[in-house]
Amino acid sequence: MARIVAVTNQKGGVGKTTTCVNLAASLAATKRRVLLVDMDPQGNATMGSGLDKNELKVSGFDVLTRRQNAADVCTEAPDSGFDVLPANGDLTAAEVELMNEIGREHRLRLALKPITELYDFILIDCPPALNLLTVNALAAADSVLIPMQCEYYALEGLAALMGTIEQIQETVNPALKIEGLLRTMYDPRNSLTLDVSRQLNDYFGDRVYSAVIPRNVRLAEAPSYGMPALRYDRSSKGAISYLALAGEMVRRNGSQQSEGAVAV
Repeated sequence: MARIVAVTNQKGGVGKTTTCVNLAASLAATKRRVLLVDMDPQGNATMGSGLDKNELKVSGFDVLTRRQNAADVCTEAPDSGFDVLPANGDLTAAEVELMNEIGREHRLRLALKPITELYDFILIDCPPALNLLTVNALAAADSVLIPMQCEYYALEGLAALMGTIEQIQETVNPALKIEGLLRTMYDPRNSLTLDVSRQLNDYFGDRVYSAVIPRNVRLAEAPSYGMPALRYDRSSKGAISYLALAGEMVRRNGSQQSEGAVAV
């Protein structure tokens, strides 16, 4: 059964979508079966995976509103080895439509349940806000992966996010765990980066990934070509860093190497 990981941070611009797309590609490169679920109405993860959000005939909107089954909406990311449950601006309408529905927080969890055996990892790209879409993602997830920059305001945002996770644990998903904290746009020459990094390690210990994601031009360029960095330039520092993250994540979850293995 798949391990479902929500990639989230209520602060924007921290590399959340970049992490989803590139981690999905990197996990797929290790022969894991991966589904990327785009739960952001901006559809950036969809576009970054090589799918045109403006040409979608069905999307996450249809899944959340029970017009389509998830299995019928998931599609393969071109030449990248993972599947995508795509999204576009219609997701905003889904949020409005579900507002008065009973059990609205669990729509995504119930939609994914029939296909969890098909994947080793399901990554959910969350919007940078605490709304019904984010709550659905956190209610469906086994754990949360938090990308963050090593800067002062990021620590404040992290405190707010931890409060949100505690609320979700108390209300809709008591089993939700912290998968790990990922340091993005990492610059070891910056003293503030090193200081914040030390604080994270002191407080969260081994939940902070050893892998860090540097600022990297090729990593920034790849989305404009609709592909992960691993496909755009597999020798770039960004691509190599996400491969390291995937390896660390697989080891943490005790996943087997053989094709078709199921993550624990």
